[in-house]
Amino acid sequence: MSIISKDISKAVALLNNEELVAIPTETVYGLAGNIYSKTAITSIFTTKQRPLFNPLIVHIPSIHHLDTIVSAIPEKATQLARAFWPGSLTLVLPKKDTIPDIITAGKTTVAVRVPNHPVTLELLKQLEFPLAAPSANPFNRISPTTAQHVDAYFKDAIKMVLDGGACKNGIESTIVGFENNEPIIYRLGSISVEDIEAVVGTITIKNKKENNPEAPGMLDKHYAPTTPTVLSHDILETLTKYPNKRVGILTFKEQLKNDKVTHQITVSKTGDLAEATSKLYEALHQLDELNLDVIIVEVFPDYGLGKSINDRLQRAAFNG
Repeated sequence: MSIISKDISKAVALLNNEELVAIPTETVYGLAGNIYSKTAITSIFTTKQRPLFNPLIVHIPSIHHLDTIVSAIPEKATQLARAFWPGSLTLVLPKKDTIPDIITAGKTTVAVRVPNHPVTLELLKQLEFPLAAPSANPFNRISPTTAQHVDAYFKDAIKMVLDGGACKNGIESTIVGFENNEPIIYRLGSISVEDIEAVVGTITIKNKKENNPEAPGMLDKHYAPTTPTVLSHDILETLTKYPNKRVGILTFKEQLKNDKVTHQITVSKTGDLAEATSKLYEALHQLDELNLDVIIVEVFPDYGLGKSINDRLQRAAFNG
């Protein structure tokens, strides 16, 4: 049985003992373990039921620790790290030989970031090792943005959830790798394409790869409710396909009035994409718990963080 606690010292003790602890970040909660412990890292994969070909992200306390993890840092990687760390940017860089292959799915590169959450930054400073921390959810399920989400998933599988409140940004980090020293976006996330390009110029997006992915979050099906989920440009028209069904809808800013809707959540009545992003997974969790027959989700504006939201929804609705 796991406990939900704000006690960082207890988390330190468990992690030093090769146990897993769920940790808060500004993006989502992560399922964390010592990167140098085969016991801990194997436990991450088995607890999440995550395939071994899907690499993990290493979390470090500051940019000054980066050269303990990676063997080369392109100039544009340094520019991005200075611009966004601590924050929701993960860099994929050539790894040092000391980084275990299980972390990187056998690749010569490693994904690394500095999270922007005071609780986890303090935790990392008290540890003598970095943490691997993929999202604290079973593989392919909705990522958790509260300690309670994690506890609902893993209450019998891990000993502690370090409670840091609700995650501010609400979706995973943006992942940037490098090919011929030029940046490539491998996963859309909490930092928009436009914000990345403001630092390094025009950037290529290569964010889908089912086999041997360069980074987490590239698989077609991911972030999914257990309830069948449909992505729609016209919710009222899509509703006609589900007569006599319990239907939940998720909209960006408009409240729809229709007696065929069982439950509706609007994530930003002011049309703020950052607010919508922060509330997205919480809304999907709520809808998924209502015993609905189907969830219909509105397509978001395809710019800024809306592009990242649509990426998540397309993967969630893969079987919709």
